[in-house]
Amino acid sequence: MTTELFSKLLSQNYIELLEDNEYYDITIEVGEDPNVKIFRAHMNILCYRSPYLRRTLVSNKKNDNGALSHIKLSNISPEIFRIILRYIYGGIISLNGQETSEILNTLIATDELHLQELVNYLQNYLIENNSEWLEQHFELIHRTSFQSNSLSELQNFCTNLMAEFPEKIFKSFDFTSLSEKSLISLIKKDDLQMREIEVWEYVLKWGLAQNPTLTQNPDTWSDDDFKIMKNTLQHCLPLIRLFSLSSKELTLRVRPYQKLFSKQLYEDLIDSYMNPDRVSTDNILFPRNIRTIDSKLVNSNIVSFISKWIDKTIINNSKFDHLRELYLPYKFKLLLRGSRDGFTPKKFHELCDDISNTVTFYKVKGENEIIGGYNPLKWMSTSGSWHKTDESFIFSFKNKDINNAIISDIENTNYALCNNFRYGPSFGNDVNIWNSNDQLTDYNNIRYKKLYYKKRIRDSEGNFSIEDYEVFQIVKR
Repeated sequence: MTTELFSKLLSQNYIELLEDNEYYDITIEVGEDPNVKIFRAHMNILCYRSPYLRRTLVSNKKNDNGALSHIKLSNISPEIFRIILRYIYGGIISLNGQETSEILNTLIATDELHLQELVNYLQNYLIENNSEWLEQHFELIHRTSFQSNSLSELQNFCTNLMAEFPEKIFKSFDFTSLSEKSLISLIKKDDLQMREIEVWEYVLKWGLAQNPTLTQNPDTWSDDDFKIMKNTLQHCLPLIRLFSLSSKELTLRVRPYQKLFSKQLYEDLIDSYMNPDRVSTDNILFPRNIRTIDSKLVNSNIVSFISKWIDKTIINNSKFDHLRELYLPYKFKLLLRGSRDGFTPKKFHELCDDISNTVTFYKVKGENEIIGGYNPLKWMSTSGSWHKTDESFIFSFKNKDINNAIISDIENTNYALCNNFRYGPSFGNDVNIWNSNDQLTDYNNIRYKKLYYKKRIRDSEGNFSIEDYEVFQIVKR
C-alpha cells in the first residue's frame, strides 16, 4: 500500500525552491520589449515537467566554462509565464481575478509548452465558467482551438455550439473560413440543427470559397471544374444525407451538381422516389435529430405527422419514409404545460385565449397513450358556445408511434369546438376537459366519447385521468 503523507508540503517546498536565488542553473528571458523579464529556474525540473522545454534545453546545456544556460520565450508574456512556472514547480494554478482573455492566453502558452494536464484543466475551466464569453468571441475561440490537436475540448465546444445554433453562429461568423477538419466534425453530427438542404448548400458554399476561380453557376462548369470541386469535397460529400431530401429539393438544388456524385448514387437517389423497391436502404444515413418542439409528451415524428395532416399533405408508406427528412413547416410554440402552469380552466384561458391554430396533447394516466386535437380557431372564455369549422381534427398515438396513429376529422362541423370558461381545450363533445364547479380549481372531469368526429380514437369511452397536457400554437416557419 502506498500513502501520500506530504504532497502539500512537497509542493510548498518546490515553490520555495523556485523563489530561492541561490541554486538555480538556468535563466529564461520571457516576453518582448518593453515587457521582458528574466526568470531563474532549475533545468532538471523543467526538463521533466515540460516536453517542449526539455527539447529546447537539450541544445542549451551549460557550457564547460560554467556559464548558465539561457533560453528565450518571446511569445509568452512574463505575467502568464509566472503562473505557468508556479504550476510546473508546485502544481498550483490560481485564476482568481484573471480576465477570460488572459486565461485563454495562458491556455495557448500552456499548450505550446506541452503541459497537457494543465491544458485540459484550463479548457474545462473556460467552458464551465466562461461559456458566454466564449460564445461572444466564437471566431477567435474556433480559430485558436483548431490550430492545435491538444485543444479537443474547445473544439468540441465550438462544434456543439455550431450544431445547436447554426443560424446564430453563421450570421456572425465567416463559415467559409472553417478548416476542413472543423467542417467535417460539424456535418458528421446527428444533432446538427439544420435542414439537410441547408447543410448541402453550406458545403457547396464552402467548396466554392476554397476554389475562387470557379463560377457560382454549375451550368458553366467544365468536366475539370467538377473534378476540382469533387476533390475538394471528397471527405464532405459522403456525410450529406442526400436521401433525406425531398424530390423537389433533389430536382432543383442537387441535380445541377450531379456530376459530383457517382452515377450509381445519383440513380439510386432518383429511384428512391420513382422505383423505391429497386434501391437498397442499407448503409444510408438516417435524418438528423432536429429538435422541433419543447415537449415532454411528444416527439418530432408526431409533430411531422400532425403538420402533414394540417396541410392535407399526402402521407405515404414507402420503405424510404424513415430516411426522409421530417415534414416541419411549423414552429410549435409552447403556450401551456399543466405540470408547469397548473391544471385549472382559468390558467388555460389566461395563456391560450384569443390564439388561433393550436394543437393540444393529453397524456393518459397509466397508459402510453397521447390524445388531443387541432383547433384552427381561437379559444374563448364564454358561458358556453359551439364553434363551426371543417379543419379541426382529433387524434391518438400509442407509444409515440405514428404507425398506429388514429386521426379523425370533424364530421358535424357545427359542433367542432366547445368554448366555456370552466372548460379546457375541448373538441366537440368527443374530447372534453372541465371543472364542474368553477374555473379556479383543477379539472375534475376528462372524458372521451365518439359523437361529432368521424372515427373512434380510443378503444373505450368515458372518463379517464391525465398525467399532463400541453397546448402549442403553430406558426409558419
